[in-house]
Amino acid sequence: QVQLVESGGGSVQAGGALKLSCIVARSDFRICAMGWYRQAPGQERELVSRFRGDGSPEDAYFVKCRFAISQNDAKTTLYLQMYRLTTEDTAVYYCAARRCNYEWYNQAGIYYGQGTQVTVSS
Repeated sequence: QVQLVESGGGSVQAGGALKLSCIVARSDFRICAMGWYRQAPGQERELVSRFRGDGSPEDAYFVKCRFAISQNDAKTTLYLQMYRLTTEDTAVYYCAARRCNYEWYNQAGIYYGQGTQVTVSS
């Protein structure tokens, strides 16, 4: 249906930076927006940053200007540049794609990649 492939995760010390990438390897549907989510051990998956339908970014409270979401002109590659990472940012980061005619709250139209691990050490 929709295949998303993330890359760029890894281990970094607190205060460091990482850039995640996500490509749309396959899509049987028209994608209207993409975003990033994360899941820390023992916690629910949560929003990091995503694009709204009008193209503006919507960031989680903890982003605080540390992260920047972007995409290429063709909207086939999504990025997440992360700066000033803390140990609390340790999680599996998932790329997400929203199918057209669905909203972000409707999981029936949301597709996720396999995730990429980000580990921040103190």
